[in-house]
Amino acid sequence: MSRRVVFLVMAALLVCYAPQTRAAGTLNGTVRDGTTGAPVAGVDVLLLDLQGGMEALATTKTDAEGRFHFQSPTLGQQPMLIRAVYRGVNFHQPAPPGTSTVNVEVFEPSRDPKTISVPSLAIVFQPRGSTLMVGEEYTIENKSTPPRAFYREGGNFEFELPEKAELKETAAWGPSGMPITEAPIDRGGNHYAVAYAFRPGENGVRFSYQLPYDANQTTVFLKSAYAHEHVFLVAPPGVQVTSAGFQPSGTEQGMSVYMRQTVAAGSTILVNLSGTGAAAPSSSTGTNDSGRTASNDSEPAVQVQVMPGRLDSLRWPLVAGFIALFALGAFFLVRRPVPAAGPASEVQPGVRRADQEGSGASRAGVDDLDQKVRARLDALKDTLFRLELRRQAGTISQEEYARERARIEKMVRDFIKG
Repeated sequence: MSRRVVFLVMAALLVCYAPQTRAAGTLNGTVRDGTTGAPVAGVDVLLLDLQGGMEALATTKTDAEGRFHFQSPTLGQQPMLIRAVYRGVNFHQPAPPGTSTVNVEVFEPSRDPKTISVPSLAIVFQPRGSTLMVGEEYTIENKSTPPRAFYREGGNFEFELPEKAELKETAAWGPSGMPITEAPIDRGGNHYAVAYAFRPGENGVRFSYQLPYDANQTTVFLKSAYAHEHVFLVAPPGVQVTSAGFQPSGTEQGMSVYMRQTVAAGSTILVNLSGTGAAAPSSSTGTNDSGRTASNDSEPAVQVQVMPGRLDSLRWPLVAGFIALFALGAFFLVRRPVPAAGPASEVQPGVRRADQEGSGASRAGVDDLDQKVRARLDALKDTLFRLELRRQAGTISQEEYARERARIEKMVRDFIKG
């Protein structure tokens, strides 16, 4: 890679990163009613810190034209969330780093359950010793006309956990794809509910729990209160999965996928599982089922993107890490010495051809180095990506996540020192 190309890469990265400085400290926006199309005045708007436990950094109200303004020293430096409270309902819109304008769309609320449908359900199984981690993800569609948000303060999405299950984490998201941690409403007897405003478009709910997995086998009884067009079971290839009506449906990122169509509301799905789960094939130079470069990892990655569009929900947690990896890689390329040709007057005619051949060899060496660097960066990105997926699926503890994240950061530092 020539110096010109390297500097162009760096310039592109700096352009992506520079808005964080330009936009730092201020953020403007408008709250508009998506049902009527009119701006909404007098709405409470909160600026939430996603990295500080959803702490409200600032609060304001919209003016007569629905406009709001925030000023904070941390704005533009890290992912934020804007919350507009309309008719007692919270509506959210993400504010990624570098954003200076965020418009929030609110909707007139509806209590009619027919406002939504739940066409798809994905269930991820991950054995971990004597424990089985399970993540359930529901795709929720709101096609109401005129557009309204489905919401009930006492809970408008219900779910039931299997016997002996221990609930770990619950999150919901709207069309923006930004997951928001939700406090589940415990209704007793392993029944729970979530109170979340499902806006027009595609929404979702994800929760994770753990079950006993003695002798590396168990039978799980799953029950959904909703009718589904498709239900997916996802497990590592070393886990044997059998369930009536489910058929093998290929693999996703090294995970085995099983699918069943048309599941009625209230149906009980009985799933038999056994085995410890073999790690998905990965190496620093190999590729996984999707063709992406993989890295060494002792545990199989839990991928939940069997549902269309679910990768978008992870984009904000991964943006900072990806930018850092790209920037470090570009820096690594820049700092590599590039052979410089001497003045033409110092080159003897008899050795000019040899110099040209040497120059060609140097270019080939740089190209080879560029390929190795790109492969290594892809491997690091893949490792980080799979780690975030495991955290989102609830199959890794906070302590393990922090330890693995620190390990990846050390790999990046070692790579740069290379």
